Amino acid sequence: MNTPTSHTHLLLNGQTITDSETSSLAFGGFAHFTSIQIRNKQIKGLDLHLERLKQASQKLYGYALSNDTVQNYIRSAIEQGPEDQSLTITMFSPNGEFTASSMNITPSVLIKSSAPEQGPSGPLTLSVINHERPLAEIKHVGEIGKTYYLHQAIKRGFDDAVFMNNAGHLSEGTIWNLAFWDGETVIWPKALMLQGTMMSIVQRQLSNLNIPQRHEYITLARLSDLKGAAVMNSWTPGVCVSKINSTFLPDSKQLTTLLHKAYNKEPAKKL
Repeated sequence: MNTPTSHTHLLLNGQTITDSETSSLAFGGFAHFTSIQIRNKQIKGLDLHLERLKQASQKLYGYALSNDTVQNYIRSAIEQGPEDQSLTITMFSPNGEFTASSMNITPSVLIKSSAPEQGPSGPLTLSVINHERPLAEIKHVGEIGKTYYLHQAIKRGFDDAVFMNNAGHLSEGTIWNLAFWDGETVIWPKALMLQGTMMSIVQRQLSNLNIPQRHEYITLARLSDLKGAAVMNSWTPGVCVSKINSTFLPDSKQLTTLLHKAYNKEPAKKL
């Protein structure tokens, strides 16, 4: 039997293009990442981003780069970029995917710099979708459902989608974590989800502010008892949610103000 020779030929819109080191990254799905907002060349929650990358690398590849190595890569990207920017740090197997050689290997690191993000002004309306993300605790790439369900929500007249698991509990949004308000306490959904770095920053600073928090199963029936809801991600610590499916929620200005106050309390550091 003849052994096939290694060959890569790339075409973009029917035209041949030159191969490069990044060609193997196109549409690659066996990778994980974190997103960071840089302001005045400073960063918040670096410890959380480093821990996220380490844990995901250990789970996916069996190895993780040292925090010092990753921090040096991030520092270099910040130094070379503008004062304000968005950074996406992606870790992937240099041996690609769909192969046994992509395990037990030290991951490679790709850092993308783009324009800074602020997030939507809101308020947002969310359509409930029955969906549970695979490996939900990892911020991984190639999740077609996030964009597909966003599109489905828009077609239904909503701004975005929120996921409900098989037990009927709300978990997270397409690219968001959820927070609810009962007038005194910030309530976090109790479900399998991605623990966002923004969510972790807000939680620890709410604790420093002595604001009560708790985790609770959130069902659709529970929504009518609440006094507000918000979503958050690396862009913003809080955007008001005015409607989930057919349930209208009270103005959550008090909640979003509190979430922003907590985030502003987190110190920004220069690497």
